[in-house]
Amino acid sequence: MTSTADGAATPLTRFGSRVPSIPVRAATPTPAPAVTLKPAATINTMIIVLPDELRTDMFTRTSDLSRHFGVAGRLHPRFWAIRNLRLWQHRQLIGMQPRKRNTPVYCAGGPAALLDLDGLRDASGCGAGIRHQLWHQVVQGTRPAQPWPALHARHCADPKKYPYAQARDDFWAQPRVNAMQLHNAATAGTAHLPIEDLEMLQAGPMAYQHYSAMTAICGDALRTADGRVLTPASDTLADRTYYLDQAVRYLDTIENARLIAVTLHH
Repeated sequence: MTSTADGAATPLTRFGSRVPSIPVRAATPTPAPAVTLKPAATINTMIIVLPDELRTDMFTRTSDLSRHFGVAGRLHPRFWAIRNLRLWQHRQLIGMQPRKRNTPVYCAGGPAALLDLDGLRDASGCGAGIRHQLWHQVVQGTRPAQPWPALHARHCADPKKYPYAQARDDFWAQPRVNAMQLHNAATAGTAHLPIEDLEMLQAGPMAYQHYSAMTAICGDALRTADGRVLTPASDTLADRTYYLDQAVRYLDTIENARLIAVTLHH
């Protein structure tokens, strides 16, 4: 071992040259991965597939839904009953509404064989096509807008840098959103354009028809007969499309099951 000019010792290599000692660096701690919070999906309506052991007449009260399925809500008459429903079949339907002339009979559920799911799906898709034509006229000349789920996710990723109030203001300040708001303020009823459907409307008329048709029978979440709960991961169109694909595939396999629709309490 020899000394350098500054007095530091340097070992000889096996080739006889002198090199300074390699400094030992302290291990750099690996930073914890940043946790990005993804906003949860908005669940307003849940479709529940009833297990075989539960009787149909057990779902007349809100407490029944909470006791059997752990959900706080009320029955929602969103389904259509089939045409030419026989009198004795009325007892099998849940939450059946009074019959109105020239309109389908609405109910909150019942055996799938007594529900006109295909008719409801087709009508919802047709209505969405008309609504998209109206929307196209309303927003003509405006730039595509950032949907709320995108801005909300940006806020959740860095709340300090992008506060919630800023995300909210940025969303409502967009010309396309303003055009929809102005239309809704000036009209009412079936001419209403849902602001929450902005991303779906911007996807095009056919995409919006498919989305609306599937949502009519699948709701925002679906509880299977064996207790699994299918939900979108978020409110983005991609996550909702994935959920609808799963839900529709499941409903196609339960021809003899009973369904109920529930509006959840928030």
